[in-house]
Amino acid sequence: MTLVVFVASLLGIMALGTPIAFALLISGLTLMLVMDNFDTQILASNLIDGADNFALMAIPFFILAGEVMNAGGISKRIIALAMALVGHVRGGLGYVAIIASLLFAGLSGSAVADTAALGAILIPMMAKAGYDRNRSAGLIAAGGIIAPVIPPSIPMIIFGVTSGVSISKLFMAGIVPGILLAVALTITWAWIVRKEKVETQPRKSAKEMWLATRSAIWALMLPAIIIGGLRGGIFTPTEAAAVAAVYALFVGMVVYRELKFDQLYKVVLAAAKTTSVVMLLAAAAMVSAWLITIANIPGQVTALLEPFLDNKVLLLLAINALVFLVGTAMDLTPTILILTPVLMPIIEHAGIDPVFFGLLFVLNNCIGLLTPPVGTVLNVAAGVGKIGMDDIIKGVVPFLIAEVLVLLLLTIFPQIVLAPLGWLHQ
Repeated sequence: MTLVVFVASLLGIMALGTPIAFALLISGLTLMLVMDNFDTQILASNLIDGADNFALMAIPFFILAGEVMNAGGISKRIIALAMALVGHVRGGLGYVAIIASLLFAGLSGSAVADTAALGAILIPMMAKAGYDRNRSAGLIAAGGIIAPVIPPSIPMIIFGVTSGVSISKLFMAGIVPGILLAVALTITWAWIVRKEKVETQPRKSAKEMWLATRSAIWALMLPAIIIGGLRGGIFTPTEAAAVAAVYALFVGMVVYRELKFDQLYKVVLAAAKTTSVVMLLAAAAMVSAWLITIANIPGQVTALLEPFLDNKVLLLLAINALVFLVGTAMDLTPTILILTPVLMPIIEHAGIDPVFFGLLFVLNNCIGLLTPPVGTVLNVAAGVGKIGMDDIIKGVVPFLIAEVLVLLLLTIFPQIVLAPLGWLHQ
């Protein structure tokens, strides 16, 4: 009964166009009333607890770092480096997009930011060179979702805080899957462009390649600093976020000198607006998470999934199907916040590694960013590419299939994640 009340009230309120954070609060209040457990003190206490978490401090710092990178000239140098390396090969601009997506992923942790930055530069360039505009936008959208998988990943932080799983381990778990996504996109793109007639960029000289590498080296050092610091136990994920923000400011203002002091207000304001949305969601979700536990909704969902509990692969496939379906109608962050407290007891009961599940869960939610009708990244790519939603859906389908296959591969063969994780987190 409580499961039906919670889901029906949440979906009904969202259908009215209510923002997700307020929908979570109202559905929580509805559940309180049904359970005859209404208490404003409990509501206020859980709201405060939801935002009062040291690990969540990483989010504003990583968001600020991403904003600073885009304003400080770091983004365009990453693209210039990728162009120098592979721009001259057949379909080179597509490979540039994939390499740049992979490098961007180690800097910002935001799929939307990476897609917007890459799409604004590369989609017009690819269209001018004769590439299919829809397919180019689809590739860049698909590459954008690598960002929340590879560290630093904001969704990994949110999942870690909500589930109690080590954020450092989640960061390390995302490295190999992120690279596999890039490989899958590369293979798919190579198959697509093999017969297309497109212009190639002139081959860069050794000197030009060196200059592009030297110019981008400051940007490339950031992922190494974050991963090296986490693996070496030098700093926590929250401290890594602060280091990333300060480093990005130093590079943008002192090294590249493209970020001026009078631009800082606009950059910080943009980061603050994004942060406020995420933090309000986290606070509202804590109310729902507490009520979900009190109402024993995880137990009810466990009963529904009981036929799969004895087989880990079948259980994960069933959960993947559920999350994929939810991802078509809900954005990444609220999905993580709502489903994590429901699914984690099931995962623990089945004896599945929580870090491995967290990686699969976040990856599946990232794929949801490419599925209509919500598809946040899909909408961003369509906007910057100046094409219709129907067109970009056609363009993204082959890459979406490739990324779903990676998700299935990781689900069936968990050692692809767990074996490297054991070394990376020693």
